[in-house]
Amino acid sequence: MQRTDVLIIGSGLAALTTALHLAETCQVTLLTKKTLQDSASAWAQGGIAAVLADDDSIEAHIRDTLTAGAGLCNEAAVRFVVENGRAAVQWLVEQGVPFTADASNASGFHLTREGGHSARRIIHATDATGRAVQKTLCEHIRSHANITLLEQHIAIDLITGDKLGFDDRNCYGAYALDNTTGEVKTFAARHTVLATGGAGKVYLYTTNPDVATGDGIAMGWRAGCRVANMEFMQFHPTCLYHPHAKSFLITEAVRGEGGLLKLPDGTRFMTAHDPRGELAPRDIVARAIDFEMKKRGLDSVYLDISHKPAEFIIEHFPTIYDRCRALGIDITREPIPVVPAMHFTGGGLITDLAARTDLQHLYAVGEVACTGLHGANRLASNSLLECLVFGRAAAADILTSPGAPEVEIPEWDASRVTDADEEIVLAHNWDELRRFMWDYVGIVRTNKRLARAARRIRLLTEEINEYYKNFRVSNDLIELRNLVLTADLIVRSAQLRRESRGLHFSSDYPDMLPITGNTVLNPRPGRVCPGACDLPTLE
Repeated sequence: MQRTDVLIIGSGLAALTTALHLAETCQVTLLTKKTLQDSASAWAQGGIAAVLADDDSIEAHIRDTLTAGAGLCNEAAVRFVVENGRAAVQWLVEQGVPFTADASNASGFHLTREGGHSARRIIHATDATGRAVQKTLCEHIRSHANITLLEQHIAIDLITGDKLGFDDRNCYGAYALDNTTGEVKTFAARHTVLATGGAGKVYLYTTNPDVATGDGIAMGWRAGCRVANMEFMQFHPTCLYHPHAKSFLITEAVRGEGGLLKLPDGTRFMTAHDPRGELAPRDIVARAIDFEMKKRGLDSVYLDISHKPAEFIIEHFPTIYDRCRALGIDITREPIPVVPAMHFTGGGLITDLAARTDLQHLYAVGEVACTGLHGANRLASNSLLECLVFGRAAAADILTSPGAPEVEIPEWDASRVTDADEEIVLAHNWDELRRFMWDYVGIVRTNKRLARAARRIRLLTEEINEYYKNFRVSNDLIELRNLVLTADLIVRSAQLRRESRGLHFSSDYPDMLPITGNTVLNPRPGRVCPGACDLPTLE
């Protein structure tokens, strides 16, 4: 057994921020299932939304966030995040993050604009902000004496009072598989932080990295935490479409800097769907593209910024330029073929403004959490800001809390399982899950499609649980177990929402109800759940 003050599971911006704010006074153990750089944060292109310009305001950023959230944002959470935005960005500057400079701006940095924002407030590092931020913070993590970094370790489940036979609501740590040795290790911690990211890999097409398999959401649910708003899965409108290229995000900033969406014949179509055109929020743009593709039988639409000077394009979007050039597309001369792809998990484990979940001494930060910031739709570039603000908030709360008591925890028991004899079963189930989630629970949903998905999830769940009971755990089995549970939560939430709002669009209920609430699921409805925060619940 390994003991630590704080166990952090994940390696994205939320995890790194929390770790660095704790490490001066705590012993921190950070688990990541691949390498430290493998996270959705590292793939983020656009930037971080914060009020940094003289012609912008806190109230304007709050208003834009509430508008995008379609009536479901927790205004207290929105204000908390936005008001702490400048300090969060300043902390990154102090860590040495090389944001793109602009001497003509009072902030000293270039600020761009993205869909749904009423002002230029996106600070960025060209078109690879996440990579620049991750690289800088990872260097600090690796060099810090109080941080123990364990790569190639995937968490299996949380260790709770229930599992240990105690009558409490404590989290005592987690079991994790060391992928290099095949050994399951026991980690005991005074505080545990889930920073595992979202669940993009539950869908066939996603901009997320392979590690985004809903691990933290599934572990939290199994441990007794409520989840909220899992129906709100954000599909990014513009993912590079190419038969020989893995999913590659084309940042929202391309449209923010004048990029136009066009049909194959060069006709613009966004103004027919929304007066804001290409600067409409992502859910509207994604549905518009989906509509045009299905209506006309298209494989893709096109994003064109070639009318801008070549020097401007290469300076602002060097990563996209290089990636497209490698595939034979010169974005200074021709449009980029694009399709929507699953991008961001809008719901997650319910937390309060200190990132506390329903379990004592268990925190959730970043995309794994539902803080109330995003509501029914995430405003562009608010997600990295959320990671920063709530990572710092979690650390502050941990530093004032005594933590879980030290108890004896049994080691993982693998005495009654054998080595798997049919690994192909996992591959087939994984492929089936992702395909029917894309077909039935995608950008546009219907009652019939959701019912079909629910039936298939029930069958897959039975198969996977049987497999889990009888065979040794593997990385693929752990991820598939988490993915099918997360898919179930998405479908159940979508079936409860009988309207169209934000990221959830149903052809059977195309209108938005005048009064609604959050879709809250409780894994233990027969037991009183103290709850980290109270959300108005959809009945």
